[in-house]
Amino acid sequence: MDTERMFTLSQVAQQKSKQDCWIIIHGRVIDVTKFLEEHPGGEEVLIESAGKDATKEFEDIGHSKAAKNYILKYQIGYLQGYKIQDDDDNLFTDSYKEPMKAKEIEAFVIKQNSKPKHLVFVEYFVPFLSAAFFLYYRYLNGALQL
Repeated sequence: MDTERMFTLSQVAQQKSKQDCWIIIHGRVIDVTKFLEEHPGGEEVLIESAGKDATKEFEDIGHSKAAKNYILKYQIGYLQGYKIQDDDDNLFTDSYKEPMKAKEIEAFVIKQNSKPKHLVFVEYFVPFLSAAFFLYYRYLNGALQL
């Protein structure tokens, strides 16, 4: 893959057939011709975006990291005049490069307040026991016929 090749928008716009399908995502020119049949959303989606900048559509769908790695796999160059920003490179991980270090995520752990064992007895066993005594009392008085 020659990542130093530059293409103009008019050069990319000419590649919009099923036999030669290029799209632009984040200033990267991608030849998706070989990927048309593999695309999970169907080849029509890619052909519809062929020859154009499909960055907005790509981001709106919410592709996985694996899908973003396909961009690097099928990339053939860059769009002329587009400045690749540092945060654009962070969108992708290349299996040929060193893996990106995962950012630490702050998480709040909500610990369950463990109840004392006697409280569990009071909350569950006492209501059960009182219901059992009530039904037994009703049965003895004849009000409840089983």
